[in-house]
Parts: sequence; structure tokens; C-alpha cells
Amino acid sequence: MKQTLLELMRMSRICRMVLATCLGSFILVIFYFQSMFQPVMRRNQFAADMCCRKGSRNALQELYNPTQSEFSSAAILHQGRRDQVAESCRAQSASSRKRRVLTPGDLKHLVVDEEHELIYCYVPKVACTNWKRVMMVLTGNGKYSDPMEIPSNEAHVPSNLKYLNQYSIAEINHRLKSYLKFLFVREPFERLVSAYRNKFTLKYNSSFHRRFGTKIVRRYRKDATQEALLNGADVKFREFAEYLVDPATQRDGPLNEHWQTVYQLCHPCHIHYDLVGKYETLEEDAKYVLRLAGVGESVRFPTYAKSTRTTDSMTAQFFSNISSQQHSQLFQLYKLDFLMFNYSTPSYLRLD
Repeated sequence: MKQTLLELMRMSRICRMVLATCLGSFILVIFYFQSMFQPVMRRNQFAADMCCRKGSRNALQELYNPTQSEFSSAAILHQGRRDQVAESCRAQSASSRKRRVLTPGDLKHLVVDEEHELIYCYVPKVACTNWKRVMMVLTGNGKYSDPMEIPSNEAHVPSNLKYLNQYSIAEINHRLKSYLKFLFVREPFERLVSAYRNKFTLKYNSSFHRRFGTKIVRRYRKDATQEALLNGADVKFREFAEYLVDPATQRDGPLNEHWQTVYQLCHPCHIHYDLVGKYETLEEDAKYVLRLAGVGESVRFPTYAKSTRTTDSMTAQFFSNISSQQHSQLFQLYKLDFLMFNYSTPSYLRLD
């Protein structure tokens, strides 16, 4: 009897252990699936929040089907800009045998705002510092309220923003399909001269002088002084132009982002941008983007110092110091940006 009782007690303990093990495994399975699905649901805000977003409309919907009358004329303007890009891409595709598939590395310039469902492709020398500041405000969960309170160096710290190449392929495709994608462009040669002035004529940009200036001086300046070879701080625009059009520069790899073409930075023939803003109409276009996102009353795009801006007449002055051959070569380099974004050939340009 006693032996039987001991056997029953031992079996009871075994049953409890088995039951506990099964229950524990069941709980682990629940947590496993919960951990798998929750991040997707949290990131997939377009699907999850459609019923909960204010007015059940996002920026993409407001752009293509405006509910506010003042958006209608802007919608027509931006449709024209989209059509111009599409037409240029068709012409480029017809004339080129090259076919290219984008890789995640090609998406490193696309900043993602999950909360407002925006994707912004930043182009250096086209108000990109201020746009990054704005994106930090939009994605900062209240950490920032005024873009101009953010130091410019902070805006360029990669970890302060989320980029499209940080997502999986499925997540990338979803965002490209569902979010409003925009970029800002500028007259190509004004942007080029602005980059030269900023990176090669200002003393504080010593890192650019050492990285690019020394190479340019070594390649294109006869009888260069030892000091110029050492610090590269006095690169002439003529030397900079020669560097850009030199086939050896192309063999070195992609151009630096500050003078790379918008076509190569943002890939507008592979990515359908819903809105193309222009530096020449920066304030109006920026305001339009923020109003589409529903933050026009709370976030203001910073004003910029027009007195220091590189102008058309200033650009013409720099181009007067280079040869006609360099004029033609530079125009060929940036020709797609001129055509795609509807910039006319500059009157000062001397084409062979």
C-alpha cells in the first residue's frame, strides 16, 4: 500500500512537471509569434493606422486627391514636374542600352519619416541641412520642436535619422509604394559652384582640402608649391572643373555627393518621386510638403540667408574662367539634371 502511494506521488510529480513544461512552451510560442508580428504591425503604419489617422488620409493621398482647394493649383504644377521627369527618363531609356537594378546601397540618401509617411531624398547644396533638421523634428517624437535649434553638424549625423537602406527589401517596397516621396533640386551649375565655394574657398573645410584639394593640385597644377601639395587649400575653379571631367576621376569611383548629379544620387528613373521641389521656389514648395503631411501649422521650414546664396550671375563669373571645352564637358556631365528638372541651358555657356 505504502509502495503504491509512493508510486502515485511520483507519477503526480511527473505529471506536474510535464504540465509545467507544456505550459511554459506554450507561453514561449505565444511570445515568439508576438515578437514576430508586433514590429511589422508597428512599422506598417499605413495599413494599421488607416482607420485611426486624422481624416484617414496621408500625404500621398492628399497630393493626388486634394481635399483643400488651395492644393489644387499646386497639384497641377507638381504633376507637370513629374511629367517632365518621366519624359526625360523615357528618352534616356530609349537611348541607353544599360539597364540597372537598384541595390540597398543606392538608397542611402532617402530619409524615412514613419509617423507622417514621408521619404525625402537629400541632395547636398539644395537646402539639405535644413531639410534634415525638419526631418529630425518630424521623427524626433517631441525631442525637437524648432528646426533651427538643431546645430547643423547634428543634422548630418547619420544615426539621427532613419534611411531607407536600413529596411528589408519587403519593407523598402512597401514604403516606396505607400509613402510620399519627394526631393528638392537646383539649377545644376549654381549647385556646382555653390559646392566649390563651400568646400574649397572656406578655411574651415580643411578635411575637403586634404581629401580632394591635394589630389586636384597634384594632378592639374604645374609647379605646385610644397604647401599647396600638402594642404590643398587654394584649388582654383578651373582645376576643379578639370578634375570633374577627367576620365580618371570617373575611374576612381562615384563623385562626391556634393557635386554628384541628382540623377545619380536619387535615381528618379527608378524611383517615382511624387513631388519635385525646387530651390528657386524653396519656401513655397517646402510649405506645400509640410501642409500635405499635416504639420504646416506646427513646423516651419527655416529661412535661408539669401545674401550668401550662389546666384546665376556669380556662376557665370566662375564659368568665364574656364575653357569652352570645359563648358561642353561639364554640360554633358550634368545634362540629364538640366533636362529632367526643366532647367534651360545657361546663356553664358559656350558650347563647342
